[in-house]
Amino acid sequence: MSDRLDIAADPDAVAAERDAVVSRIRDHAGDIAYAIARIEGGDYGRRSFETADGEWTVKHEQGDIEFLKFEPRSGQETYVVSTQQQPEPAALAEALADYDAFVAAFDDYIASLDGLLDDVPTEFPTPASAADIVAERDRIVARLREVCNQMAGELYRYEMDDYGTFTARVDGTRWELKREESSTSYLRVGGSGGTYLLSQYGPPSAEAVREFAPDAPDFVAAYNDHVAELELDLEQIEL
Repeated sequence: MSDRLDIAADPDAVAAERDAVVSRIRDHAGDIAYAIARIEGGDYGRRSFETADGEWTVKHEQGDIEFLKFEPRSGQETYVVSTQQQPEPAALAEALADYDAFVAAFDDYIASLDGLLDDVPTEFPTPASAADIVAERDRIVARLREVCNQMAGELYRYEMDDYGTFTARVDGTRWELKREESSTSYLRVGGSGGTYLLSQYGPPSAEAVREFAPDAPDFVAAYNDHVAELELDLEQIEL
């Protein structure tokens, strides 16, 4: 940059000129930050550029410049562009003496990327279809929901509460059926941090179904035992 600040001038004039220079630098370096963000991807990032007199660092957030910092070979660093405060005029003038070298280093960086992707293949194998495994997962889950809804309906008839749960341990693992009236809210395996085989949000993974569905009959059997115990308790009542 050819801009120079006369630090012997009136303070208000110096500040106004400094602000004008920083505004132009912000616009110019903002284009550099946007280009870096497009190349690197992601919402946040930074890149540094070496010059003969020091190092420049550009930090961007979602394509906008966050700061432009100059670190000379000796002396204090200067935030030429910052969201915090404007730079001291003399330090800004010193940094801007190297700004053209920074831009040249950025241009060299862009030039170094030319042809970078020339040998990257664009033909890929056709991905295998997951339709069959998804259909089988959905079939098993639908059948499991049908059975759990039957259980929920019977529990609702017996308990007469709008909300309720039935829990049982299957091979040492906690299974919990939560219902709302006669409908299943969820079927969870493994406690509060466990796996939802049934829920209001979406189906489980095929891996979860493969792991836990084979034990579902034992859970139903535990429910049947629970109902049988209730019937036995009622039979023992004499009127």
